[in-house]
Amino acid sequence: MTENKIKGKKLFLVGVGPGSSKYLTDVVKDVIKRSKYLIGYKYTLAIIRDLIIRDFHQVYEVTMKDQDQTYNEVYKKMQDSEFCTIPFTGDVNFSESEVVDRLLEIFGNDNVELMPGISSIQVAASRAKIPLDKTRVLSFHVTENIEDGKRELVDAIQEKKSVVLVPRPWNNREKNFMQSEIALYLKNEGIDTSNITVWVFEFLTTPEERVFRGKLNELEHMYFSPMSVMVIDQVERKTYLDFE
Repeated sequence: MTENKIKGKKLFLVGVGPGSSKYLTDVVKDVIKRSKYLIGYKYTLAIIRDLIIRDFHQVYEVTMKDQDQTYNEVYKKMQDSEFCTIPFTGDVNFSESEVVDRLLEIFGNDNVELMPGISSIQVAASRAKIPLDKTRVLSFHVTENIEDGKRELVDAIQEKKSVVLVPRPWNNREKNFMQSEIALYLKNEGIDTSNITVWVFEFLTTPEERVFRGKLNELEHMYFSPMSVMVIDQVERKTYLDFE
């Protein structure tokens, strides 16, 4: 990023990691420090709280209900060559497309820069020692219809692939697709959930981090936080010696 080449209102969409400020990249820290405007949810703003300069930053905490109004208000308020940064939990390129697409509409494609971060998917895969290049990665943390994703989940398990997924918390229980619903759904699809190893990671990288490891059928009546990620472990270990 070369500052003297920047014209117009500039928006940076940055990934700030799963929860700990230790997972912030230096390039994201630099952009945050130089942005006059910061917009985010309570959780994401908490991750970057040590970088907020009281007499410089204008900070806007948003919710799902008022975020669109705030994005438009800040855009109108910004002057030419000013920066705004919006932090996203984990990686801005994962499970955030619906918000990113809206911000591209408001600020204009050429005025928006995305900066990747470390996602809970990456951390969970590392904790479970699951190779992502041999794993199906799915997110149900979207507002659109998830039926295609559910079928993709079934297909992956039937193909003996490991799966790393972000579940779907929802105020309406009919739209919930959390760990218990996932376990029951897979059993109803004819999968023997009693023989499949599963991990659930909550509040990754924070002092409140919790880990469950057991069988998939054990999840049927268990509750986990919306801030969780799930790993279905069907990895088949192979080393380079297997291919000589």
